[in-house]
Amino acid sequence: MRLTAEIGHRLSARSGLSSQDYAVLVMLTDQPDGRARLYQIADALGWEKSRLSHHINRMEKRGLVSKQRCSEDGRGADVVVTPGGREAIEEAAPGHVADVRELFVERLTEDQLESMAAIAEAVLAGLDELGDSSAGDPDQLA
Repeated sequence: MRLTAEIGHRLSARSGLSSQDYAVLVMLTDQPDGRARLYQIADALGWEKSRLSHHINRMEKRGLVSKQRCSEDGRGADVVVTPGGREAIEEAAPGHVADVRELFVERLTEDQLESMAAIAEAVLAGLDELGDSSAGDPDQLA
C-alpha cells in the first residue's frame, strides 16, 4: 500500500490526475475508438458500478471524459475519452512510468521479477477460478 500511495502521490503532484483517473484513462485510450461501456470499465478495473459512475461524473466535469449514447444499442451510455483526457494521459504517462521503474522495477533483479510474474499469474488464475459468483462473498475472499 505504501508503494501504491507513493506512486499515486507523485502522479497527482506531477499531473493533477489521481491513480483512479489514470486507470480509467488508460483503459479508454487502450480502446481503438477511445470508448467503452461503464460495465466494461468496471469489470476491467474491479470497481463497483456505482463507484465508477460517481468517478466518471467527476472526470466529466473536469473535461477528461464525456458520456455519449451507446452506438450499439442506444439504451446505455459509452464513456469516451476527450481530447483533454487524451492529452492529460499522454503528458502523465512518461513520469508515471519513470516512477514505477524507479520505485519498483529497478529495485528488483531479473530473477525476482520473473518470480513475481509467476506468482502474479498464479494468484490471478486463482481469482479467475472464483468467477463472478464469489464477488462480495467474504467467505470466498478469506
